[in-house]
Amino acid sequence: MTILAVIDLGSNSVRMTISKYHQDGHYEVLERYQEMVRLSEGMGEDKILQPEAIERTLDALKHFKKALSVYPETDINVRAVATAAVRQAANQDEFLVAFKNTMVWPLEVLTGEQEAHFDYVGIVNTLNINDALILDTGGASAELVLVRNKEALHEVSLPIGAVTISEGYLEKDIVSAASLFEATVALRRMFGDVSWLNEAANLPLVALGGSNRTLAKISRRQKKIVDLPVHGYHLSTQDASAIYQMILSKDLNERKKMAGLAKERGDIIIGGLLPLMELLILLSGQQVIFSQSGLREGILFETIKRETGHDVIAPEPAAMTID
Repeated sequence: MTILAVIDLGSNSVRMTISKYHQDGHYEVLERYQEMVRLSEGMGEDKILQPEAIERTLDALKHFKKALSVYPETDINVRAVATAAVRQAANQDEFLVAFKNTMVWPLEVLTGEQEAHFDYVGIVNTLNINDALILDTGGASAELVLVRNKEALHEVSLPIGAVTISEGYLEKDIVSAASLFEATVALRRMFGDVSWLNEAANLPLVALGGSNRTLAKISRRQKKIVDLPVHGYHLSTQDASAIYQMILSKDLNERKKMAGLAKERGDIIIGGLLPLMELLILLSGQQVIFSQSGLREGILFETIKRETGHDVIAPEPAAMTID
């Protein structure tokens, strides 16, 4: 048995999953941690991580380190990775030193393509999909993966996310039609540069990331569903659009009070959902399937395959099938 902790230092939140796995490929999640830190807040065009955001992030990481201290060093492996905010940061080197001084372990900065690939691995091992477009909307980037016959044909990372769209184009309180239009035009231009995107027309859209999963959480609250997990939950495009329109109709205080929407996301949820909604329109998608597995699970699963030589065996309940 081996214990692996994966720390995912994202642009909006930091997460850690501690799992144990066995030589036959079985694994079990022991603990999950998450804190909203908004590391990419205020980076601006100069792409500089701000002191307040760095301090919030390091404080959260100290809590993670304390949680890890209960495991003997000889019994646990730690892999810490960073995504878009640190990847784009002009002061990246300074932050890497601060991370090492705080956590002891080094921080690996993933490329956008690596991030997209780990998302793909996390999803195909937990959802039974054959053909789909994967969208992971983070705080400062969005990853797209075209899946055909369970294989990743194309993987790309775009420098847009919930925080960057919101800070760059949208008001925090009541979002005007003019600013939403401006953000939409910029997003469509960026999608237009992805040469293979039209190959995903009419495919199911598998969505992950906190903003995207908010749609599922709101839908479950509306329908008073308590026995279906977010992982594998799906919505029609019509239902997703109706929820988005409802969010758009509310001011910041009203959004913070919505059941299923974490109040910390109230000021970025409109920007955070915009890539998903635009892709549904652009590709004539009929449904959205939500995933709670992504980068951290992808790292775990690739580690299991490399270290044991066995395919991953998911814990009960078994992986869900997508029609």
